[in-house]
Amino acid sequence: MRSLDESREILYVIRTLDVLLGSGVGLEAAIFSIAQGGYGVISSDFSNVMENINKGRPLESELRSLISKSESDGYRRVINTMLNNVTQNTDIIETLRRQGERMEEERTNKVKDYIEELGGVPETLLSIGMIGPIILSILGIAPQLMEGAEEIFGTMDQGMIMSIVNGGLILTLAGMALTGLKAHTKDPGL
Repeated sequence: MRSLDESREILYVIRTLDVLLGSGVGLEAAIFSIAQGGYGVISSDFSNVMENINKGRPLESELRSLISKSESDGYRRVINTMLNNVTQNTDIIETLRRQGERMEEERTNKVKDYIEELGGVPETLLSIGMIGPIILSILGIAPQLMEGAEEIFGTMDQGMIMSIVNGGLILTLAGMALTGLKAHTKDPGL
């Protein structure tokens, strides 16, 4: 769950860091701003970092501990970029912009893949949900439609046919639910 939350929020954090750092705000002030923002687990992590910095711990050690705590690659890269800026004074703004562009491209590709995978879901749901009950209804009234068929098929018990129809309707509902579940589990979480 943490990894999903990190992945969902990291692009917004990158854009916020880009704007703040680009406008001349220092790294600690930018971290503080994100800690106050609504970026889920990232805001919580940055809030803990700021609390520890206020207690006298160095920013470098806090970022190193945050790297080991992070679960998603994007979040780990951003923290690593921040750490490199602290230790080596690198160009953090340009690096964050490149990371943001790369993450946007990855998200776009994930959404495209998700849409392609869902391409057949509406047709499947329509087929199962509309055609299945129609066929089952016809099966349910078949004994009344085929009065002379008893000689060919034998006697048809209405109770048995209704049990088959009801079982088919339950299987139809289960099939629709499984198709919907399949679509839901493929959600990229963006």
